[in-house]
Amino acid sequence: MTYAPAAIPLTGTFLDEISYDIPHQNWGPAEWDADFAAMRAIGIDTVILIRSGLRRWLTYPSELLIAREGCHRPPVDLVALFLDLAQKYDMGFYFGTYDSGRYWYAGEWQTELDLNRGVVDEVWARYGSHPAFRGWYLTQEVSRRIKGIIEIYAEMGRHCKAISGNLPVLISPWMQGIKAAELDPTGQSDTLTVAQHEQEWGEIMAGISGAVDIVAFQDGHVEFHELPAYLAVNKALADRHGLRCWTNSETFDRDMPIRFPPIKWEKLLLKLAAAQQVGVEKAITFEFSHFMSPNSAYQQAHGLYARYREHFAL
Repeated sequence: MTYAPAAIPLTGTFLDEISYDIPHQNWGPAEWDADFAAMRAIGIDTVILIRSGLRRWLTYPSELLIAREGCHRPPVDLVALFLDLAQKYDMGFYFGTYDSGRYWYAGEWQTELDLNRGVVDEVWARYGSHPAFRGWYLTQEVSRRIKGIIEIYAEMGRHCKAISGNLPVLISPWMQGIKAAELDPTGQSDTLTVAQHEQEWGEIMAGISGAVDIVAFQDGHVEFHELPAYLAVNKALADRHGLRCWTNSETFDRDMPIRFPPIKWEKLLLKLAAAQQVGVEKAITFEFSHFMSPNSAYQQAHGLYARYREHFAL
């Protein structure tokens, strides 16, 4: 006998090719094509580039970043590749902005903002006419109201929308739960209660409403039994401030002593069921290619893909 709770399906995924803490799979165009086909087979219709660059590493040959930040010129234009594959498989592509890895973390948020405004201009001029280009992702991630974050989100969001004819802008913050208590790059090492989370994100959403369209909180930093309460707050806040509420359901496991294996299917199912219960609009994940794909270097990801297809009868 099996238990099959109602759960929202995954219809979007991040693409992580400029990786921060997971290994590259060294894929070329053929491997990426196969993976987009595997995504589409389970109903994924949205792909989000998590970052266009990190420090000196780039996904596309940005003349701006090569000149200003000394970035390395990439051998392949992955933004062009991902746009073409998104069009081939009838998906929408969201472009992720640049992470300097230094200005924002040092409190120089205006420098980070100015640099990214130039990136957005460059990218829109180069790729904006592509039919698969459907939106923007602001790659700076936070869990609470740190100095400058409202300004970064609001100013960047307004600029992205103004230059692109009002294409939607997405953010994916995390919830400062018990699993986020270890020191992170922004120094946010304490834990917020649900009430504290609600207060701080109420202030942030009030400040970014109209500039940011979609908020998709990462769901992996709180304990599983606490997740429904956080998700309910996220949905209520988004509704109150006129934002669309998605969930970013992580397909890697934060509970293991190593970073990071594919998540146990039971845990993913529980999270998707909780999101279904509170009525979020859409579920995306970080991220399919490493942690859920039948093509992944992680053997466990193949099993997760199979269990997911069984559950949703795909």
